[in-house]
Amino acid sequence: MVERVAVPFAGAGSGTDELSWGQLSIWQSIGDSGQSRTLTGMTPLPPDATLERIGRTIGWLVGRHQSLRTTYRLRPDRPPLQVCHESGELTIEVLDADGRDPDEVAAELRDRYQRTPFDYENEWPLRVGVVRLDGRPVRQVVVYLHLALDAGGLTALIADMRTRDPETGQAPPVTAHPPLEQARRQRLPAAQRQQAASLRYWDQVLRVVPAQPLGPARPGQEVDHLEIRFRSPATLLAAQLAAARIGTGTAPVLLAAYAVALARATERNPVVSIVAVSNRFRPGLVDSISSVSHIAPLVVDVADATLGDVVGRASGGALAAYKNGYLDPYLLDGLLARVQAELGAEVDLICYFNDRRQATAAPAEVPTPEQVRAALADSTVEWPDDPERPQTGLYLYVADAPGAVEFLLTVDLRFFTRETLEELVREMEAVTVAIALDPTAGTGVRARAAATT
Repeated sequence: MVERVAVPFAGAGSGTDELSWGQLSIWQSIGDSGQSRTLTGMTPLPPDATLERIGRTIGWLVGRHQSLRTTYRLRPDRPPLQVCHESGELTIEVLDADGRDPDEVAAELRDRYQRTPFDYENEWPLRVGVVRLDGRPVRQVVVYLHLALDAGGLTALIADMRTRDPETGQAPPVTAHPPLEQARRQRLPAAQRQQAASLRYWDQVLRVVPAQPLGPARPGQEVDHLEIRFRSPATLLAAQLAAARIGTGTAPVLLAAYAVALARATERNPVVSIVAVSNRFRPGLVDSISSVSHIAPLVVDVADATLGDVVGRASGGALAAYKNGYLDPYLLDGLLARVQAELGAEVDLICYFNDRRQATAAPAEVPTPEQVRAALADSTVEWPDDPERPQTGLYLYVADAPGAVEFLLTVDLRFFTRETLEELVREMEAVTVAIALDPTAGTGVRARAAATT
């Protein structure tokens, strides 16, 4: 049985404007992939949950945050406009488990929400479903359109929900900039100066991208993508040990391990990868319920260096990238065309690195080398089938897992096989361990690799 519950909402602020730079980045990704980009959540509900209470919470949330009551007015040959509405009505879909496992029903609902394209002009940017068991709501499914928020925005949304007083329903006022305000501020001189600096940085990086960054394509292999999930307790322990020894965080350690492993596998140096930039360190964006993340290219030279040197280079390269990931992404198309014309060759930015971990704090006790070595036997491999997996040459998500680091790596099979894909993630684990045990060891990559064509 399916029931639909109408939830009214109303909130302050409305209007129409161009997309913010973060929204433009997502819209570009939607256009490239032909898919509605989404973020999902599937949560158990407390025993006292009721449809009325769920509806009140959803209505409050959508009314409170402009991005959740925004539609998108499509235009030919141009990105859409964002249209924020003062009020409206959202429908919650309610399904009865009918004797089935409610988690299974919720997962099917989530998958359907993910796979069904959004109607950008006529649909709110979130889909909400509830699964009932014996008449009681037990699971909630929410799928957000990525145009409305990114991973950082979802984290901020969850934190914002906790500020609501359960008795009065009140919460502190929203002070972060919503997308409409972001679009306005991006036209101001300060933002335009930032954009100009970012374009100069991109211009410099585009000129050092190795030819065929993943090596030559395999003959006769058509475009196809394969994904591996590699969970490694040893990588977590080794990154923590290396960070303590070198005096840095675990993020540059894992980035260095990725760069060295990829340079060894492809015989290409420097390693140039696109990284995700949260932009939430910028004023007014830290708690914004919106999509403000962008991308920027990062360069790591791993040749003729020690592993410890590469950690330092990775840290410096990441800082430069993060400073230059805030601009109109459509301006990059013209820049890329100009640089390629000047070089007389294509520039392929087909490698992506996205560290999405949250648990990056130093451990209470630094792992020992013996613990790192012992954990090598506990790594696991899975081969998931994700309909929204990235469609590029190589895309690495680094994520948290219980007692481990998870590498979720997707590659184009023109450049890798199933065997070499697994070898690559295991090499990243091995390099992380090597950094922890002996950061003075060499990378094994020679500078002559820079001239490879």
